[in-house]
Amino acid sequence: MKKSVLFLTIIIGTTGCFDDTSDLRTHIAKVHENTPNIIEPMPVISKFGHFDYSAQALRSPFDKPEAEAIQQKIQQMSGCLSPDPRRRKQPLEKYPLSNLSMRGTLGEQEIIWALVEASDATLHRVAVGSYLGLNHGRISMVNSFDVKVIELIPDGAGCWVERETTLKMVKSGTEGQGK
Repeated sequence: MKKSVLFLTIIIGTTGCFDDTSDLRTHIAKVHENTPNIIEPMPVISKFGHFDYSAQALRSPFDKPEAEAIQQKIQQMSGCLSPDPRRRKQPLEKYPLSNLSMRGTLGEQEIIWALVEASDATLHRVAVGSYLGLNHGRISMVNSFDVKVIELIPDGAGCWVERETTLKMVKSGTEGQGK
């Protein structure tokens, strides 16, 4: 009985193996007929306009910006508003105001400090009377939403004029996300 089952499975298995592959060849021929073999032409290369880089003496645009301290060497006239040249500079006076952002506040018994972040990711605590920015900016008011700064800007004639600027509180990226 085992021999007959074995013989039967061999016969059934070999019936699937035959040499007629005409249907396969027909299918391949249809695919070759319907498939386009056109290669798209190369795109037109526009002419490159070369120019000479003439700012070698300046800071490279690919270098990370650094805090810059600007020395004001403008002749001061008597009787005009002017900054105190003998005043000791504070740490945030080497950054432009555009590189500073208010991150929060701290408070204790009617004193409010603002937390100001510089472009180099350092965090500083400042209060009314602190100085920051490149234009002799003095903080005149701190509240929980912003910091008001009065800067001294040279007018070009030897005197200085006051300009009020505001540093607004920066919204954090996690607000409103359920944290």
